Amino acid sequence: MQCHEVDYKIIGHDIQMVEVALDADETVIAEAGTMTYIEQDIDFNAKMGDGSGGVMGKLFGIGKRMLTGESIFLTHFTNEGKQTRHVGFSAPFPGSVIPLNLAELNGEVICQKDSFLAAAYGTSVDIAFHKRLGSGFFGGEGFILQRLKGDGMAFIHAGGTVIRKQLNNETLRLDTGCLVGFSGDIDYGITLSGGLKSMFFGGEGLFLATLKGTGSVWIQSMPFSRLAERVLSNAMFSDQGES
Repeated sequence: MQCHEVDYKIIGHDIQMVEVALDADETVIAEAGTMTYIEQDIDFNAKMGDGSGGVMGKLFGIGKRMLTGESIFLTHFTNEGKQTRHVGFSAPFPGSVIPLNLAELNGEVICQKDSFLAAAYGTSVDIAFHKRLGSGFFGGEGFILQRLKGDGMAFIHAGGTVIRKQLNNETLRLDTGCLVGFSGDIDYGITLSGGLKSMFFGGEGLFLATLKGTGSVWIQSMPFSRLAERVLSNAMFSDQGES
C-alpha cells in the first residue's frame, strides 16, 4: 500500500514536537495521546490498527498488540477540507523527534516499543519479536520492538539528544537503553560488557547492545528509564533531608 505524502516541520530544540501538514484527503496515523493540537477541517477517529494490509493482516496485527500490552487503537487524522491544515504531535517526556523517510531506509525500521509517534497513512506499524532469547532477556527492551514498514514518512521519539550512526559492514556496541532504532538490514544482539571487574564495577551494566551490518542506527543520550531513576532517587533523598 502506497503511503500518503505528507510535509512536516520539527518544532523546538530540547523538547521537540512535530507539525504535520495535510493536504485535502490526506491522513496521518498516531499513537493515542500524542496529539497536541489540530486545525479546523481535520477529523480524527480511533480505529483498530494502522489501516494497512488486508482483513486477516489487520486482525493478526491487532492480536499481537493485545498480547504485548499495546493499545489496539491508533488515531487517524484526515483533512476533510480543501486547504492544507496542520496537526501537531509530541511525546510525554523531554527529548527529540526523529523523522524517518522509510523509502530511503529500504522500507523498514525497527525501533523501541514506545517510541512511535506518527506516520503517513499506509505505514504498517507492527510488533517485532526478538529471535534470540539473549536479546530478549538482556537487551533492555524485552522481547518486544516495533517494526515500521512503508514508503512514506514516520516519526519516532527519543530522550535527550539523538545521533545517527551509519554502519558500513561494521559493528557498533552501545548501552542497551540508549538504542532507539535501526534499519531493517542491521543484525541486533547483545554481548557481555567486559571482564568481571568491568561488569560489576564499571557502571555500564552487564550487557551491551551489539549491532552489525550496513545501515543506520539511532542512539539517544537520555533513556526515559534512566531519567526516571535519577528523578526518583533525588526525590527520595530530598524527602529524607527534609525529615
